[in-house]
Amino acid sequence: MSRPFFLRALALCCLSLAAADAAPAEPLLGSAAAKSESAQVSFETSDKGLAIKILPGGDGYPGLSLVPANGKVFDLSAHGHVDATFTNTGKVPVDIALRVDNAGDWQNEPWNTENLSVAPGQQATLHLVFGHSYGRKKGYALNPKEVVRLLIFTGKTEQEKAFRIDSIIAGGERGEKPEESPEQVRLLPEKGAIFPAPLHIEGRDGGNGAMDSITSVRASFPNAESQVALRPEEGRWDLSQCMQVVVTLRNEGGKPVRPRLGLESNGGPTDTVQGEELAARKSKEYAVSFIPKKPWLGRPDYAGKGETAVEGRGSRFTSDAVAAVVISAGVADAKLAITSITADAPAAKLPEWLGKRPPVEGEWVQTFAEEFDGNAVNEKQWNVHAANYWDKVSWFSRDNVIVGGGAAKLRYEKRTGHHNDDPKEKEFHYATGFLDTFGKWTQRYGYYEVRVKLPTAPGLWPAFWLMPERGKDVGEQWQRQDTGNGGMEFDVIEHLTRWGPCRNNIAMHWDGYGEEHKQLGTDRIYMQPDKDGYVTGGLLWLPGQAIYYVNGSETARWESPRISSVPSCLLFTLPQGGWDNSAMDDSKLPDVFTIDYVRIWQRKDLASQADGPKNP
Repeated sequence: MSRPFFLRALALCCLSLAAADAAPAEPLLGSAAAKSESAQVSFETSDKGLAIKILPGGDGYPGLSLVPANGKVFDLSAHGHVDATFTNTGKVPVDIALRVDNAGDWQNEPWNTENLSVAPGQQATLHLVFGHSYGRKKGYALNPKEVVRLLIFTGKTEQEKAFRIDSIIAGGERGEKPEESPEQVRLLPEKGAIFPAPLHIEGRDGGNGAMDSITSVRASFPNAESQVALRPEEGRWDLSQCMQVVVTLRNEGGKPVRPRLGLESNGGPTDTVQGEELAARKSKEYAVSFIPKKPWLGRPDYAGKGETAVEGRGSRFTSDAVAAVVISAGVADAKLAITSITADAPAAKLPEWLGKRPPVEGEWVQTFAEEFDGNAVNEKQWNVHAANYWDKVSWFSRDNVIVGGGAAKLRYEKRTGHHNDDPKEKEFHYATGFLDTFGKWTQRYGYYEVRVKLPTAPGLWPAFWLMPERGKDVGEQWQRQDTGNGGMEFDVIEHLTRWGPCRNNIAMHWDGYGEEHKQLGTDRIYMQPDKDGYVTGGLLWLPGQAIYYVNGSETARWESPRISSVPSCLLFTLPQGGWDNSAMDDSKLPDVFTIDYVRIWQRKDLASQADGPKNP
């Protein structure tokens, strides 16, 4: 027997033995008691399953709980996963999430979650592997022996939704790992080289193409709308370290063409690029940028319901899951040769005014200039200690705010200590730096600009943001920083390191963080680091306007009477986690979030007594 055949046979034998030893699948729906978690939710048991109706309303996550009918726990220790099958019995699509809970402090998030979307009339099965959430992502180390609740929920809705839980079954083997679906495979092109490399070629609207050599794809386009899509050999391309894709085309026909190019991804497409004319028998490079042609624009009448953005503005493209490069000749009866496709991230070209003034005209005065020229934190201006509301696993240490060489660095490292360097505080195993101006400096309106270099270790969540600060006469900190009553959280640079260095999130949050919480923004802001690896982010905050910039270019805007009118303080934070991040990788630590400068201006006619330094 050959060695490869022997190994395959041995593997099949082991799988057969494991399957024989696996515990029988365990239905859970019949041994559970249902309880509504929202006034919007009603349910009814039938012979087909548990029928659920969700009415429109303001609840953020309407749903229901399934708890053990015996009043104890679900002991699922013999299994490795839960499969939940749902049928959409309503008239609109529904996003359904299943959460499997252990008991414990909710702040530690002692649960695993998985979700899926089901179209009207369709049935789908959700697969949740213990210890993981949202596909392959490693999550909370769930104890399957002590499951106290199964929570089924959806998101805030303006339409009635209905679905049925057909079954919930625990199965598999203890300790199993999630399988990788083909769409979850990520290919990282070596040195950005997408082609020459193995590809799948797909013709659309009459277009067709084929490899004619190892270094060329020949494509024909019988009409102006014909397309050829070049796909990865498997899964998706991960281009998260890049900002554009450059395609080299040669016109093999006898007349000029006007190529159109674009990229497709799991999130959505880039803008289509209309290229310059390409003469017969000539070659030319065409670049498809990840940056959209039109900046993101929040819907002016948005009040917490419905679509948040104006259609056709901003981007839905996700650079870590690129599905295809799509090419059209733009004319009929054309032939093109595709000779190379490369992804890269050229250094940003910065405007001359950046760092020197606001991006708009007006009578402006600089009110804050932190260049970090010394060798210690200016504690008349900054705090290095505060409560940590974000990741619950990190502690703030003065030693992790390092000032020198004209910059401040928030360092994240694996180091055990007490929060805020106080022996009376709780002990954690990851140390990080923190800076804010709460109680020391505020301003209402103005232009806020920072130049920063982002960390790269997986699992980090660096941010520069603003929070309301009404002053000590208002009361406790939660009252001073309430995002209701005219206040708002502004996230200017909010980055998850899983995205790579070229993608950012901007957001606004208001009306508190409870049931009335509202938010607006986009996590598809693409940005090019400069030649030194820094990005410069800005917020122009005016009455009724919040306009965001990266490297001097407008990236997002919302104009609304609800824009904050409350003075705000500054924050720089570096926890781990976030809503779309990788798991922490200790081997990549320590890492730093570097702040080169903070520069703020105020328009003279908007100045108020709330602006400037405070007496703590």
